[in-house]
Amino acid sequence: MATLTYLTTTHFDFGALETLPKMLAQEGITKPLIATDAGLVAAGVVQTVLDAIGPDFEPLVYDGTPGNPTEEAVKDALKLYTENGCDGIVALGGGSSMDLGKAVGLLAVSGGPLEQYDPLVGGAKRIKGVAPLIAVPTTSGTGSEVSIGFVIILEDGRKMTFASPHFIPKVAICDPELTMGLPAGMTAATGMDAITHCIEAFLTPQVNPPAEGIALDGLRRGWEYLPRAVKDGSDRDARWHMMMCSTEGALAFVKGLGAVHAMSHAAGRIRRLNPHHGTLNAVFLPAVLRFNQDVCEDKYVRLREAIGLPPGADLAEAVEGMNARIAIPSGLAAMGIEESDIPEMVEYAQQDLAARSNPRRASAQDYEAMIRSSL
Repeated sequence: MATLTYLTTTHFDFGALETLPKMLAQEGITKPLIATDAGLVAAGVVQTVLDAIGPDFEPLVYDGTPGNPTEEAVKDALKLYTENGCDGIVALGGGSSMDLGKAVGLLAVSGGPLEQYDPLVGGAKRIKGVAPLIAVPTTSGTGSEVSIGFVIILEDGRKMTFASPHFIPKVAICDPELTMGLPAGMTAATGMDAITHCIEAFLTPQVNPPAEGIALDGLRRGWEYLPRAVKDGSDRDARWHMMMCSTEGALAFVKGLGAVHAMSHAAGRIRRLNPHHGTLNAVFLPAVLRFNQDVCEDKYVRLREAIGLPPGADLAEAVEGMNARIAIPSGLAAMGIEESDIPEMVEYAQQDLAARSNPRRASAQDYEAMIRSSL
């Protein structure tokens, strides 16, 4: 039996940020915690959002979100939330800020520790509720503003994926204007994150034709407009389509993800590097496309059609070409990952939630081979 779930209200277009005060009032939020990062404070984006919120609310800013959100940061933000009597969250930024905001919302209502909500051990059943959250993305990558999940590095070093319909934000406000200042490198990395979501969600074996249609539409947009957005960050048309690609990718991955994300989550927990998730996805994607090809040939036909490749073209080579075109690092070694990191990456990739929905089951030897081919 297929379960088709699309629950988020999304306000999407240039100027959508103007709806934020109305949405706060609609959700009964009077004192929101703005979960964000120091970079967005320095760039003036947080002030833009504070100006949009206006004088009728009492927002409080937490700007300590790290590039890969940690349980320690969640606890810091939660302390600020509870000590100041906040009653909701505005998650402002990329996937890291949104993941942190979701974790704070969960703990604020359901209590800790975080690990008890691990979906691999039935943790969703322990959720009592989540504080209301409004998501405002400033990148076009994770699509966390409409997704059922979040990822946190726990204090014991595990990078854990949490998933439940409880974690879908009450409202998503997708204003491409907020992405206009994104540097080329971050535009490329987040854009490949969105493209990977579309591809992996499409390939998962779970039955959900509407999600597959959304994935293909998002992939088509991302493949066409990402090079334009990287080349000219002021291209408003490209920014609009990339934000739509990002949102559609997350709507699609309600089906699940796959081995790309399993390995990216495993590599993302290497704290000495703190590697960017979207960049990891881009680097791992060709190896996984080659690994899955024998069991996905019918779907590969449709992927080729979506990105304008001729019949029989090598999808992995096409992705490698796109990565080179937009200056994604050439491999894991260029990101600082070493041979000594591989055994632990293999271990954690096998345990990751995303590994379960890859169309072809991967063994430890398979993961090691894919990681080595991505070095």
